[in-house]
Amino acid sequence: MVNKMLKQDQWLLGRRSFLQRNSAGLGAMALGMLLNRDANGAALGGPTFPDELRGVLKELHFPQKIKRVIHLYMAGGPSHLETLDYKKSLADMDGQPMPKSFTENQQIAQLQGERDRLKCLGPQHAFTACGKSGLMISDALPHIQKIADEICIVRSMQTEQINHDPAHSLMNTGSIITGRPSMGSWLLYGLGCECDDLPGYVVLSSVGGGQAQPIASRQWHSGFLPSQFQGVEFRSKGDPVLYAQSPQGVDAIRQRDVIETTRKLNTLANERLHDPELMSRISQYELAFKMQTSVPGLVDISDEPQHILDMYGTKGGDGTFAANCLLARRLAQRGVRFVQVYHRGWDHHGGIKAGIGVTSKLVDQASAALIQDLKQQGMLEDTLVIWGGEFGRTPMAQGNGRDHHIKGYSLWMAGGGVKPGISYGNTDELGYAAVENPCHVHDIHATMLYLFGIDHKRLTYRFQGRDFRLTDVHGNVIHDILT
Repeated sequence: MVNKMLKQDQWLLGRRSFLQRNSAGLGAMALGMLLNRDANGAALGGPTFPDELRGVLKELHFPQKIKRVIHLYMAGGPSHLETLDYKKSLADMDGQPMPKSFTENQQIAQLQGERDRLKCLGPQHAFTACGKSGLMISDALPHIQKIADEICIVRSMQTEQINHDPAHSLMNTGSIITGRPSMGSWLLYGLGCECDDLPGYVVLSSVGGGQAQPIASRQWHSGFLPSQFQGVEFRSKGDPVLYAQSPQGVDAIRQRDVIETTRKLNTLANERLHDPELMSRISQYELAFKMQTSVPGLVDISDEPQHILDMYGTKGGDGTFAANCLLARRLAQRGVRFVQVYHRGWDHHGGIKAGIGVTSKLVDQASAALIQDLKQQGMLEDTLVIWGGEFGRTPMAQGNGRDHHIKGYSLWMAGGGVKPGISYGNTDELGYAAVENPCHVHDIHATMLYLFGIDHKRLTYRFQGRDFRLTDVHGNVIHDILT
């Protein structure tokens, strides 16, 4: 009898059973789509979710101020000294030796062995006081200059990792240890999804303007959280999702024919295996089925007015940062809770003046357009936009470029719950280290969760005998920048 049961279990784990289980999910979803969708494909009565896609938080810890995040990720480490943090003293010391009091016993990347020859490199682009707020912003970012009164610049950012990959891990997961959940995954784990026909966490990427440091899927992975909470990368050019069309000869009616039989097989498998990852896989196949309807409408921008396309500077679907920003807004409109828009091209070890000029032109207009568009759509008040990279660049010259830097750099935020038209914190007179209101990556994570109504210390997951959280044992909410 025991051998017979073992053979049955082995059969259930076989390839045919796997396909049958997945067909059950698709078949059931086909029926649901037929019976519970209006003429436009929207769910009647709002989106419906299986239990495994609902958030674990039954009640929020604080009043919720935002519903979604759009993270404009400037991958490669944009120089704060050519973008958001003007230093007149550095300009005055251009070409002079860097004072040893700044760099002695400090961690530097490629410049480590050149301490005795370090020279200051003045800002390579002029800055202008912008808007009513008078925020100093680089002339390399003329469109962002125009939204100065909408943004909050944090000029005292710090991180712990001086090389790209671990710095990306820290920014995305709060840890340099690979395999930890990303911030978007933590958010979905806590709050669940807002849409049932698109992933709750979508990643887009573009490249250009400088050395394109690689990014990796582990930056948006769910780690030890259930896998349905991981980010889904959409292609930036052509079809964002491959194989979104149904195979020839397969329609909803045919799928409905196999619902009852395959559902019974699916139930039998679940009763025996009790594997949560099996349920995750099934839910993702069901989501994939719904995306066959939702994705074509998502990328069809024929309903976008020409002035919106002109504002972003794109015709859509061309793989540019501008096209991705427009797509990010459309994703946000459809209930996607966390969207990351990477631009790879900010690693300027040499030729930083020209490099910043080129890269900035690729992202400046669309970054500002996204803020303006969200405001026009009435969405900025409950959307948090974050713009920045994994670290900054050194005030010291690396030839005619700048090295990686972790002691002080800048990013900006805009939207729900964030005070507009202000700066927070400061670096020293040469832009080397944060000296006023230092702000760590963990603090950004804690603040983001707070705006969603979540206490970062209370959103935890038990794994390998320990309660983990996005901020680990760190992080403080930056209340001074919040409304």
